[in-house]
Amino acid sequence: MQATRVQLADGVYLTYLPARKFKTSLLSAQFVTPLRQETASAWALLPAVLRRGTVRYPDLETLSAQLDRLYGASVEYTIRKKGENQCVGFVASFIDDSFAPGGEKLLEPAADLVGELICDPVTERGRFVGAYFDSEKTNLIDAIRSQINDKRDYAAARLLQEMCAGEPYGVSRLGDEKTAEKLQMKKLYAQYGELISTARLELFYIGSAQLDRVRRALANAFATLPRDGIRDIAAAAPHPARAEVRTITEELDVTQGKLCMGFTCGSSDHTALLLGNTLFGGSSNSKLFLNVREKLSLCYYASSAYHRQKGLITVSSGIEFADYQRAYDEILRQLEAVQKGRLEDWEMSGARSTLLNAYASMGDSQGKLENFYLGQAATGQTESPEDLAAQLRDVTDERVFRAMETVGLDTVYFLKGKEAAE
Repeated sequence: MQATRVQLADGVYLTYLPARKFKTSLLSAQFVTPLRQETASAWALLPAVLRRGTVRYPDLETLSAQLDRLYGASVEYTIRKKGENQCVGFVASFIDDSFAPGGEKLLEPAADLVGELICDPVTERGRFVGAYFDSEKTNLIDAIRSQINDKRDYAAARLLQEMCAGEPYGVSRLGDEKTAEKLQMKKLYAQYGELISTARLELFYIGSAQLDRVRRALANAFATLPRDGIRDIAAAAPHPARAEVRTITEELDVTQGKLCMGFTCGSSDHTALLLGNTLFGGSSNSKLFLNVREKLSLCYYASSAYHRQKGLITVSSGIEFADYQRAYDEILRQLEAVQKGRLEDWEMSGARSTLLNAYASMGDSQGKLENFYLGQAATGQTESPEDLAAQLRDVTDERVFRAMETVGLDTVYFLKGKEAAE
């Protein structure tokens, strides 16, 4: 699938992905703004408030009725973190025109609705509707508090928070509870004006409509979008490696320990590091999964992720409290095996095949395509899935081992039960 990226206005870009294989079209509008602790919660709250209504459709009832008139279309708000940028906006899904009853055109009214949610929200006395603000602020605080309920995700987030303390990458996409509680409606409305005026707007369309028609529909839908002093997206700065490993231990009422380990990568060979991480812990055929989890039964789960924009690899595992040192040592032993090239004959080809299949299947999902191209746009990258697959085919075993040899342990986070500390 050949993507076309065009500029529609100052700081407004469209990524056009023509596709006739889907019965629905996808339209996404995402503001990309530098991730900051002091504004993260405000930006996370904003799309939820905007989703409550427009001037033409001032409440959820009338908004839902309009979506029903569009044959059950949907518009959901999104809050994502890409590199050191926060991406907030809406994703709409509606019947593709080639499948619409009676040849009805749905792109234009769907685009208009998304444009109204952003440019023409319902207000009272020159600010957001108080009941909507209060309700969505409560929902945001509840969402922030509930993150601790999923201990696996909580521990992985705490690792990044501690490892990247003082860096935007350590900030949660939802912000923090203390900041969220202080949000005020009048200030949020002013921040809303700032965001839609100065933040880059990335638009994505996946469907059968021709590019010129999509451009016209979006130009009309966002004709009143203010543009003034557009800010650049934030370029992620590599995390500086520590001279000594930092270890953080936290105690909660849990029955299973969470051992998370953060590593810095000294190489800029991203393709080699991606493949090396897949060997290490990035798939169900990785060394962490097959050895630490399956063979040695030291972990309930064990996996790793490569954070390209920050030059990091993070490991997430669930263990018995008493197995901390054994699991810790074995994870490092498996990393060393990758660094030294101690692999079975099938491991390199298997890891490469896993990634190639992931790139090849991306075109089967509109959601995956939109998320991928948003990540590229928000981090200043231009490669397509096909480009990345080609790079992956060319990377040699030696490059992988050389890149992985630069990987070093930086931060360890261990979540254990309170009884284990006694």
